[in-house]
Amino acid sequence: MGLFEWLKTRIIWSCAGLRDAWRQEQSFRVWSWVNVVSAGLAFWLLSGAELALILALGLLILAVEMVNTAVERAVDLVSSERSELARQAKDAGSAGVMLAAIAAGVAWVVVLVT
Repeated sequence: MGLFEWLKTRIIWSCAGLRDAWRQEQSFRVWSWVNVVSAGLAFWLLSGAELALILALGLLILAVEMVNTAVERAVDLVSSERSELARQAKDAGSAGVMLAAIAAGVAWVVVLVT
């Protein structure tokens, strides 16, 4: 398989993952719309490195949400029984999303205050 075919396959799989998350994960849709609003404000109010920072952190939130979705689905696939380890895994994924969102919020505050 050539580089172009390899890349094309990965893009197809990634787009399928985004499509599935959009259709099935309310959190992903909510964070996506929050990012649309945040990006709109960033383009209106910011430029240069500040704009890049806000946009990149918004994408980071979506990336962590996708990893959280992957963790949740893998845990659900392994067992449908309630498990303390399963709860901890899912909560850790959710905490990752929260920390990424806090980072974006901190960046917004710093950019606006300074």
